[in-house]
Amino acid sequence: MTAITGIAGKFFEACETGKGWEGCKEYCTTGATFSAQAEPLADTRTLQEYTDWMKGLLTFIPDGRYELKSFATDEERKSVCAYGIFSGTHTGKGGPCPPTGKSLNTDYVYVMEFDGDKIRHMTKIWHAGLAMKELGWV
Repeated sequence: MTAITGIAGKFFEACETGKGWEGCKEYCTTGATFSAQAEPLADTRTLQEYTDWMKGLLTFIPDGRYELKSFATDEERKSVCAYGIFSGTHTGKGGPCPPTGKSLNTDYVYVMEFDGDKIRHMTKIWHAGLAMKELGWV
C-alpha cells in the first residue's frame, strides 16, 4: 500500500463517520478545495466546508453509514478514488424539512487529488436529486 492510499483511507473514514474538519484536516493541505455537480453542495468550495457538511448531515440522518465498494490508487496522477454507498434514515431534527422517516441508499465517488502526502482537492460524484427524492425532500 502506498502512502497516499493509506492517507486517503484515513480521510475517508473520518469524513464518512462525521468527524468534521477537526478529524480530517491532518490529511489535507491548507486551503484544500472541493467540487461537486450536486445541488446541495453547489456553493461548497473547500474540504473544510464539505467535511463539516457531512458532520451536520449525520445529525439529521443519525444512523448514516457507508459501505465501501471500491478503493483505487492512480500513482501516476497522484489520486485515489473511493466508491461507496451511503445509507440512512431521516429521523433527526434539522435538514431541509422536519424528519420524514424515509431512508436512502445512494451511490457516490470521491476523487482525492494529492500534493505530496496531503489531499489538495476532492471531487464528489453523486446524484443528489435521487437521494433527496428517496428522503422525501422533493
